[in-house]
Amino acid sequence: MTTTKKNVQDAAEMARRARFGSLPDRIRLEDTIQELPATAPDPAKDTYNSDEWLTRNAL
Repeated sequence: MTTTKKNVQDAAEMARRARFGSLPDRIRLEDTIQELPATAPDPAKDTYNSDEWLTRNAL
């Protein structure tokens, strides 16, 4: 092996070690979860009165 080829291989090895030599930092589970409401709140949802039919039909 020639000296130039060995230098190129050493440089490539050093670049690989710099890039892939260690694992990335650990990510906490709390940082991976995003909570969003499934639907937008409906303002008309709670306006139904179950006793309203009594006042309309019984009076």
